[in-house]
Amino acid sequence: MKIDTRYFGEMEIEEKEIIKFEQGLPGFIEEKKFVVIPFGDEETPLNILQSVSTPSLAFVIANPFLFFRNYEFDIPEAVTSQLQIKGEQEVAVFVILTVQDPFEKTTANLKAPIVINIEKGYGKQIVLNDEQYITKHTLLQESLNAVKGDR
Repeated sequence: MKIDTRYFGEMEIEEKEIIKFEQGLPGFIEEKKFVVIPFGDEETPLNILQSVSTPSLAFVIANPFLFFRNYEFDIPEAVTSQLQIKGEQEVAVFVILTVQDPFEKTTANLKAPIVINIEKGYGKQIVLNDEQYITKHTLLQESLNAVKGDR
C-alpha cells in the first residue's frame, strides 16, 4: 500500500510493516497505525515513526540503548500481555527525540519509551514511574559522558 509521509513523500509499505497501537500514542489517541522508517541510509541510528493515516504526524525516534548505556526499565506485565510479548528477542524499544538546531542540543524522552513487539506488530508508548528519567535528556552530551566514563 502507498502512504504519504512527512519526510519522504509517498512511500510503498507492506501491511506487515504496520505497527498497531491499540490506544494510540499519548496526545494522539486516534492514531492507531504507524510504520518505522529508517532515517537516511541504513547506518543511521535514527528512524521515523510515521503515522499511516496522517502524513504530517511523524516522530524522530532512536534506539535509546545506543546513546544511554545505563538506560534500563522493566516492561510492566500488563504491557507484555497487551503486546503479546513472549521473549525479549521480540522487543524493540525506541524513544522519541526532540530534534534541535544544532543537533547537539537534541533531547530524548527516556520517561516514555515506545515498546514494540516486532514479531506481532503491536506497539505501546509507556510512561515510566522511575524518577531518574525525564522527557528531555540531552542525546549527545550523555553519550559523550558515557564514552568518557569508559576510559
